[in-house]
Amino acid sequence: MAVRFWRGDQVAVTVRQISDSKADRNSFVDVQFAINASDPAWVPPLKDEVHGLINPKKNPWFGHARAAFFLAERDGKPVGRISGQVDDLVLALSPDMGGGPGMGHWGMLEATDAEAAAALIAAAEGWLRAQGMTRAIGPISLSIWDEPGLLVKGHDHSPTVMMGHHRPEYEAWVEAAGYRGIKDLHTYDLPIDTPFPPLVQRIVTSGERNARINVRRVDKSKFASEAALILGILNDAWEENWGTVPLTDAEIAYVGTKLKPIVFEDLIMIAEVEGQPVAFMMTLPDLNEKLGGFGGSLLPFNWAKLLWWLRAPKVRTMRVPLMGVVKRLQATRLASQLAFMMIEYIRREAVKSYGATRGEIGWILEDNQGMVSIAEMLGSEINRTYRLYEKAL
Repeated sequence: MAVRFWRGDQVAVTVRQISDSKADRNSFVDVQFAINASDPAWVPPLKDEVHGLINPKKNPWFGHARAAFFLAERDGKPVGRISGQVDDLVLALSPDMGGGPGMGHWGMLEATDAEAAAALIAAAEGWLRAQGMTRAIGPISLSIWDEPGLLVKGHDHSPTVMMGHHRPEYEAWVEAAGYRGIKDLHTYDLPIDTPFPPLVQRIVTSGERNARINVRRVDKSKFASEAALILGILNDAWEENWGTVPLTDAEIAYVGTKLKPIVFEDLIMIAEVEGQPVAFMMTLPDLNEKLGGFGGSLLPFNWAKLLWWLRAPKVRTMRVPLMGVVKRLQATRLASQLAFMMIEYIRREAVKSYGATRGEIGWILEDNQGMVSIAEMLGSEINRTYRLYEKAL
């Protein structure tokens, strides 16, 4: 069914829920490319990855969630898109954790203009109401683990791997639809080709003298068990973070499969205390530095270029997407010591083996004081801010 939005007596925009046809799904994916093609900071995602994200047969997120995808058209031409989604694991969260009964999400917003954006948001809201939702948070595309938040600071430079990018106009368009910002997510930029501040170096040296502590590389030959170990720590460490839903076993396996080609043993550390794994840090070479010229496709020969590059990647930037310390150690001096040790060990490898000169940590919730303090002690500064918005339906 299509919903028409009128301007006077003329149909301005038509918004329809896409079908499961190949043509509709292609249109939904491709409109992002048409809208952002002129933005020099935008990095085209791999289209196959986007198709996989919205495909219930491939993405295990759909095992506990449902979504609808909408396309906006004007004069038969696509001018935007949006998703609406309801996640049972979000509904099970408490309201102060960003969930609870009646909490729906929307995301994947792209629009050529304010009129199309308003029509798309209204369509997503209508679908959420029909699902019994009474509140909406957006953008979340599709999960908090994917690309949460709308970029409101940092439009002048490209995002790192697995981070979103949006046109500056979107902020005003979302707020015009009645949404208010409720959480900011920051990424922090820091130089890594010079040593960290003396205080950090002293903390690392002290940890190296502690016989109880062992920081080791991940063992890629045991990838499945190491991935399960890391994501198990992650579920425990992030359990009380706002908006966090636990990854299911199927999602852990899915994420592991996706990350395996860009996982390097010297860039992922596991910290053990008295032989027990209690913390981890994952760092990824900024794949976007290579993908930027691929136009969203690995064909005809980009796949070979990527595979060759992955044999010994050289990058300017390393991104730290995930770090966690088990709950029982959080808010202790040991937790921050383990974090600084892992960061320092990976910094050395990133510079020596990959030629990196800068790092990016995040995203980090604005009120996550522990991680904010670590980022600030390293001498890093906020370079990008993503905002989550909420509205009563």
